[in-house]
Amino acid sequence: MKRKALAVLLSAAMVVSMMAGCGSKEAPATEPTEATPAAEEPEEAPEAPEAETPEEAPAAESAEALPGGGSNIIYIITPSHSNPFFKTEADTATAKAQELGYEVKAVSHDDDATKQSELFDNAIADKAAAIICDNAGADATVAAVQKARDAGIPTFLIDREINQDGVAISQIVANNYQGAKAIAEAWVEAMGEEGKYAELLGKESDTNAGVRSSAFHEVIDQYDTLEMVAQQTANWEQTEGYEKTETILQSNPEITGIICGNDTMAVGAAEACKAAGRSDIKIIGVDGSDEAAALIKNGEMTGTALQQCALLAEMAVEQADKYLKEGTTGLEEKQLVDCIAITADNVDKLSAFVYSE
Repeated sequence: MKRKALAVLLSAAMVVSMMAGCGSKEAPATEPTEATPAAEEPEEAPEAPEAETPEEAPAAESAEALPGGGSNIIYIITPSHSNPFFKTEADTATAKAQELGYEVKAVSHDDDATKQSELFDNAIADKAAAIICDNAGADATVAAVQKARDAGIPTFLIDREINQDGVAISQIVANNYQGAKAIAEAWVEAMGEEGKYAELLGKESDTNAGVRSSAFHEVIDQYDTLEMVAQQTANWEQTEGYEKTETILQSNPEITGIICGNDTMAVGAAEACKAAGRSDIKIIGVDGSDEAAALIKNGEMTGTALQQCALLAEMAVEQADKYLKEGTTGLEEKQLVDCIAITADNVDKLSAFVYSE
């Protein structure tokens, strides 16, 4: 009986020893010789991976540097090159990228978000180093830029912003608010601070359309003697600008001013006014195109706000090059470049969207 009892005690001791050993492998106990901590460790062990996950996730999210797709190609995606503003963007960006040693593919989305998405897919398939883009919609573009980012390709936006931060590397835009206010002040003075007027708006999907209109009205609405009698969307287009102005003049022959969200619409408005024999109408736009400059010189437009699109495009390519080489631009994502109010007084200093002091 004593031998049997001794055997039972030895077996129990071995079990306790084995349990203590297993517990130390799961998570080292403070007192490994005690059975209680070893028995409790399995319940605590599942918590270890959960504690590590939050520490690892921020590290992955904070890795801002995107390597580029692997090729030496920079994609330059803009609206139609038939518009001199966008052609200047594309040409300037192309020249700078080639100067820096990149191959360039310059394409147009024609303000079609679906086509833009396809062009981003092409850039991803070509393993583009970077994308420079004047986008086709503040909301519609977010997914395309995110898709490129997920593929390791950084995007640098110019002229138009998107409605999300942290997706593009840079958003370099003209200070539309400042520029529209500046040229609105010149227009108010030309109007003699009184009269009835019409407004031609840009695309509703473009944040610039709303920003410019708001800035115009911040200045103009201070004067009770200035009354807006018509407001139409002409979608940034010259033909629509002409047609909408023609209709407005028929319905509101008393107007003496037209404010336009861009120069392309303003040129169309000026043509319609000239066809109607209305040389008295004060017209302003925003862009700083050579066409607008010519009309300002001969008195058919009052002024425009120069967006320095050539400068914006050049800045984007330089920042893309620095980012690809150093992993950072060293600058904030959102960057504003001031506009210059152009009137008859300084129009001679403007050429090809470049203002020379």
